[in-house]
Amino acid sequence: QVQLVESGGDLVQPGGSLRLSCAASGFTVSDFFINVMSWYRQAPGKERELVATIRRADGSTNYADSVKGRFTISSDNAKNIVYLQMNSLKPEDTAVYFCKADFRSSRVYWGQGTQVTVSS
Repeated sequence: QVQLVESGGDLVQPGGSLRLSCAASGFTVSDFFINVMSWYRQAPGKERELVATIRRADGSTNYADSVKGRFTISSDNAKNIVYLQMNSLKPEDTAVYFCKADFRSSRVYWGQGTQVTVSS
């Protein structure tokens, strides 16, 4: 059974850092059948938005303009975890952060989310 479990969310001051983890089970993040692993976020009253992606085939990454230069997505295939390193955090980064797995079959799986709050 495919499952994604996010962790690492916390309350942090502006300018601080957090590392989110997305632990995968039921598949491996380096599996041929995986297309893309992604992080999304949803702030209160707003739509869910794409934050970062990493492609399985070549490890290439993409970021939303709002997080470029501050966030880094990476994959630890040995641990079967996808990370989101977040630096220079701003209050507008406050949101629930979700992990998503896109399979080549077009099936999609989401985690339950982890809360990140940036506030002084």
